[in-house]
This record gives sequence, structure tokens and C-alpha cells, in this order.
Amino acid sequence: MLRSFGTMSALEMAARVISLLISIPVHESAHAWVSYKLGDPTAKRLGRISLNPMRHFDLMGSLSMLLFGIGWAKPVPVDPRYYHNKRLGMAISSFAGPVSNIILAYISLALFKLLLPLSLKSNLAYFAVYILLYLCRINIVLGVFNMIPIPPFDGSKIVMLLLPEKIYFKVLAYERYIFLGVMLLLFTGVLSRPLSYVTNAVFNLLDISTVFFGRVSFAMIWRS
Repeated sequence: MLRSFGTMSALEMAARVISLLISIPVHESAHAWVSYKLGDPTAKRLGRISLNPMRHFDLMGSLSMLLFGIGWAKPVPVDPRYYHNKRLGMAISSFAGPVSNIILAYISLALFKLLLPLSLKSNLAYFAVYILLYLCRINIVLGVFNMIPIPPFDGSKIVMLLLPEKIYFKVLAYERYIFLGVMLLLFTGVLSRPLSYVTNAVFNLLDISTVFFGRVSFAMIWRS
């Protein structure tokens, strides 16, 4: 997982802030836009199809993300009654958020590789490369984190497509308590190792898919 506030340099703190100001609105807007395209105008009416960070940030969740690398944004309101297929619509709109993070990570990594040779010649290029590196890291973490197949994370909406409707709605009723339990496991480090394995695998896939722009070692981008 990302490092905590106590071990961060001023440059890393600036990179984290900028990365979150980009990543969170992209993630939440993706949910809102896809839900709108599926027929639900709820999020659009509330202005959630926006890259304005203030429309998406939850105060406590944002502080937690900034300080500890684990947090949350304001949930995007959806009304599944507008969907032709309620559970499928929920799954598709939920999947849009993590997909947007992986796309953003891909773009960040490609730009990172392109600008890396310039970073030794220009302070501005060095700062840009550092931001892109951090943006890639944060988006991989956000994408993987949100695909945890447990409510209320986005991945659960996909898994619950396989559940009988009666069980599906019973699980939804306990989302808040399940979320608190998962957050406790994250803060105590119980889930850190399995999540790290997945984030490593995602990075390696992105590195291969952007091979045209060059190759970078995992250590370079993940531990810098």
C-alpha cells in the first residue's frame, strides 16, 4: 500500500494531493456517467458527472486517503429502478469506476516512460515524471481496492450477479457493517499482502501493454 504521512517527503505529499485531485473525480464521474447512459439520471441531476473534486470528496475519507493511502469518496447515488436489468445495471455502473482507474494508470505509465529521459535535464520534467509515477501507483491501488468482491466495494456488485435476489438484497442491507470490517482489516495490515500481489500483477500487465514506450522495473515505479 502507499506510504503513510509520517514517512512522506514534501514532494511525495504534493504528488499524492495532485494524484487524488485527478483520480477520485475520474473514478466517481465514471460511475455517474455510465449510470446515466444506462438510463438513470440521478447522479447527473446532482452534478456528479464532473471532474470538480469538491463534488466527490468526503472530508473524513479524503483525509484518510491523504494520510494513510486508504479512504473513500462520497458514494455516487444511483436508482436501479431506471435500469432495464437492475442487478446488471448496478454491476456495469460499479465496474466503470475501477476500469477508469486502470485506464488512467495506463495513460500515466505511458507518459511516464515517454518523459523519463527528460527528467535528468529539467526540474519541471522531473516533477512531471514524479507526478505521473504517483498517479499510476494510486490508480492501480484504487482500481484493485475497489474490485474487492465484498460489499460495498464495486467488485461486490459483479459477484452478486450470481446470487439469488433474496440473498442479494439481504447482503446489501449489511453493507455499512461489512465496510467497517474490511477497513479494520486494511488498517491492521491483514489484507495488505494479498492486495500487494494483485497490484504487482496489474502493474506488470500495464508495463507489458505499454512496452512500445519502454520498460521500467517494478521497483523503480513502486518504491520511488
